[in-house]
Amino acid sequence: MKRLKDILGHIEVTEVVGSEDVEINSLVLDSRQAGPGSLFAAISGTQTDGHKFIDKAIENGATVVLCEHLPKEMKNAEGVTFILVEDSARAFGLAASAFYDFPSEKLRLVGITGTNGKTTTATLLHQLFTGLGYKAGLISTVENRVAQRVIPATHTTPDAASINLLIHQMVEAGCDYVFMEVSSHAVVQQRIAGLTFAGGVFTNITHEHLDYHKTFKAYIAAKKKFFDDLPETAFALVNIDDKHGQVMVQNTRATVKTLALRRPADFKARILDNSLEGLHLDLDGVELHARLIGAFNAYNLLTAYAVAMLLGQQKEEVLPVLSNLKGAEGRFETVKNPETGVLGIVDYAHTPDALEKVLSTIHQLNRGKSKVITVVGAGGDRDRSKRPLMAKVAANYSDTVILTSDNPRSEEPEAIIEEMKAGLPPVAKTVLSIVNRREAIKTAAALAGKGDIILVAGKGHEKYQEIKGVKTPFDDVRELTEALGISKTF
Repeated sequence: MKRLKDILGHIEVTEVVGSEDVEINSLVLDSRQAGPGSLFAAISGTQTDGHKFIDKAIENGATVVLCEHLPKEMKNAEGVTFILVEDSARAFGLAASAFYDFPSEKLRLVGITGTNGKTTTATLLHQLFTGLGYKAGLISTVENRVAQRVIPATHTTPDAASINLLIHQMVEAGCDYVFMEVSSHAVVQQRIAGLTFAGGVFTNITHEHLDYHKTFKAYIAAKKKFFDDLPETAFALVNIDDKHGQVMVQNTRATVKTLALRRPADFKARILDNSLEGLHLDLDGVELHARLIGAFNAYNLLTAYAVAMLLGQQKEEVLPVLSNLKGAEGRFETVKNPETGVLGIVDYAHTPDALEKVLSTIHQLNRGKSKVITVVGAGGDRDRSKRPLMAKVAANYSDTVILTSDNPRSEEPEAIIEEMKAGLPPVAKTVLSIVNRREAIKTAAALAGKGDIILVAGKGHEKYQEIKGVKTPFDDVRELTEALGISKTF
């Protein structure tokens, strides 16, 4: 619980209408969650304008309203304080930080941004620092962790109040470090406003979320803003094998450090061997065997190592722990039938670039020995331009492609599949269209011969399928495991 006047000093206020001497016991963005003592923030979003729900929030008991303009009709507003600001999203972030006593200043918070690799890198860092004996927090797409307590994740980056509450809980639990995915949406929507970062990491950037950002230039600008806003005390670690790596840190005040596999950098690694058994790397002059597979995981391991060094850890202590780390759930997750040798791989790859990375890795490691069957779809109500590209990539690297549903949401899955087909090459290999995702996975298993490889892409760690606004339980790993006749307890 906080007094409003103790929060106001930390946000840019245009005007206060009402008393500043009131107590606040919660911060909400949804008017339905408002109650006595709530501060309701009216934010203009992409889908709706929170200002339309001020009356409802007051009706539900909100005693403070944070907004950019007063409602035309002030129903039931007696005793309610209005805080007028220029940017209610940013002000809400700053208020949330103050409400929870600036938790990000009480530990070392590292944000990881980029198109691909955020989840795995954040997960590896959480595992690494836990293995080094620290209590650490994790905020990721797959899950949030307060030390070892798991809290299910609903967004790549939660809203500002949820983030600050999580970090506050991490402080209370004695965490020294927090590793957090930072999405482009979170930057633009000011969900990280008010947080103090000890470091920022850039993995890579490819075409994604253009349904939201509209242009690739705007998407890059959103990622870059994260680094523009880092304090002088922070580090900015960027992958300079990506041509946009240097762009990210052009205007940062943070100390810039670089990593790369293909060019000179502050932190270097070289792949000595890459097989389905794992990676053998030359990492900072030391040979390292890792359980993770693929060149993309060489970047993830190098990034985790570099962050650990920048956070003052000892190389000789970090490397042994690093070699035993496992990836994030649903990221190149493998299951294998020991009798048939059929290898199943589940991966979250839901962009053309991510799918190409996974399939090219499979292609390199397979060396043409086995048939590759890819099951893939594309999400509804999202960037439509990537759909034909997804099908094209799948066809280029697979012997058989099965186009199916991902999360069609409000769209017809058949229509999504038709848009994907437009990207198929004139002489495509075997391509099947099976709308039902469960049947598609079963068909892939039935088509697989001894030692073949099945990739099920797009949903990864997700435990549901969203169709017409309804989320139905669905787990790619479970479905693939059962289709391959593998005995496993879930």
